[in-house]
Amino acid sequence: MSQAQVTNLSLLLSQTAALHPDRPGLIQGERSWSWREIDDRVNAMVQALRNLGVKAGDKILVQSRNNLAMFESCWVAFRLGAVWVPTNFRLTAAEVAYLGSSSEAVAMLAEDCFAEHVDAVRAASSHLRHVVTIGTPRANEWSHEALVRDNLGAPPAPAAVTAQQPLWYFYTSGTTGRPKAAMLTHGQMAFIVTNHLADLVPGIDERDTAITVAPLSHGAGIHALLNVARGGANVLLPSEKFDPALFWSLVQEHRVSHLFTVPTIVKMLVEDPSVDAFDHSSLRYVIYAGAPMYRADQQTALRKLGPVLVQYYGLGEVTGCITVLPPRMHAADDADANAHVGSCGRPRTGMEVAILDARDEPVATGATGEICCRGPGVFAGYFNNPEATAKALRNGWFHTGDIGRIDARGLLYITGRESDMYISGGSNVYPREVEEVILTHPDVAEVAVLGIPDAKWGEIGVAVVVARSPSLDAESLLGHLDGRCARYRWPRHIFFWDALPRSGYGKVTKNDIRRQLFARGDLKEATTA
Repeated sequence: MSQAQVTNLSLLLSQTAALHPDRPGLIQGERSWSWREIDDRVNAMVQALRNLGVKAGDKILVQSRNNLAMFESCWVAFRLGAVWVPTNFRLTAAEVAYLGSSSEAVAMLAEDCFAEHVDAVRAASSHLRHVVTIGTPRANEWSHEALVRDNLGAPPAPAAVTAQQPLWYFYTSGTTGRPKAAMLTHGQMAFIVTNHLADLVPGIDERDTAITVAPLSHGAGIHALLNVARGGANVLLPSEKFDPALFWSLVQEHRVSHLFTVPTIVKMLVEDPSVDAFDHSSLRYVIYAGAPMYRADQQTALRKLGPVLVQYYGLGEVTGCITVLPPRMHAADDADANAHVGSCGRPRTGMEVAILDARDEPVATGATGEICCRGPGVFAGYFNNPEATAKALRNGWFHTGDIGRIDARGLLYITGRESDMYISGGSNVYPREVEEVILTHPDVAEVAVLGIPDAKWGEIGVAVVVARSPSLDAESLLGHLDGRCARYRWPRHIFFWDALPRSGYGKVTKNDIRRQLFARGDLKEATTA
């Protein structure tokens, strides 16, 4: 039986371009591009890629900082019926090479400052056929702007798609192992956009401006879709350097009404003196996710910004769509009935959340178990990884790997994680990946990496190393990580032990390592250093 077609998600852009052709769609620095310009450029690039033989179902890898071409690239992929495969631009060349190879990308869009990454993908992948360069192309590369210029005037020709057809590979490591490509689909993302508009930023329209403070490759890219759907402008920071004073000046200049970020950035923004130097009264929604927010930081943000905080909980596989804690469920005073201290909110509209035991049976109200969910926000599985897909989607539920409880009102509280993954500055860090890189150092016999609480970053990494040579030190170990592992994954503190504690089954026990770090005084030193 053939599947019924659904709307190609790129229709959001063409509808907005028709309705608000001359309104600004993207602003970066002194430049501004209207919705008509952006839509025309997307049509041009779609035609250019089709001329090169890129077709529906092909994957397009993108390695770029936030800019016009990066912003447009998802719409190009969607309209083409291809799959958008964005990377976090901070990843190393080796890490991006794995993403390019595992996704089977046939085309790569990359800024000219990432030539090393392009070369690494070429060397690792037998699928890559075309490289399109933002900036100055090298030999055997296409100029992005030349392709756009040569194809301007191309008519819109969105590919026919089905609800289950992937449009985005959202790379996530889940709970263990190397990154996996979570397949987001046209049908799923149509629900996500609608749900985000209803639950996170209700009532926004073409007069509402958003600002982007994180790479468009992940959560910030999801939220950029919302303003495209409504016709409001998106403001990009002029560079990847985060400057609170510049941020607040842009909020004032463009009358920004909403943004998505992580608790670490919220903390930096409201604690910086510049928060009092600019007018931010236009803000209606400050959405934070990706990590828990300390209560003290939440209270500071509420006092500085007013009742604008929106928390949501979710994973890439469900595109953030599990629970929401809207502004009216935040309060600075713990005694206020609207404070809901420690909760990450109620289930999202159209989504079902449950706490299940080890047999995937529901637990009693208030009891602890694994947080699971189901509904139209759940992804279609992991590309080329049926085992991980079956595990994540077993018995009809998506299993988050997080531990929590639900109270009698249906509010969710997260109490821990099934895995040892930790979140630093809003970015997921999977210790096994870091451990595997550290273990390639010839003087490392064993290593355990774990996350510990940190007042600034939420959590930071600690590595406990058993060395083969007494000459091994932290400096040489970090030098070994340079170029092999993204810096945000590096452990902030490294300790050298004679041996790692093990269970009766011979497994390294990280809970025992954590307890010993406290007992020895190392963990106290690490968290206050």
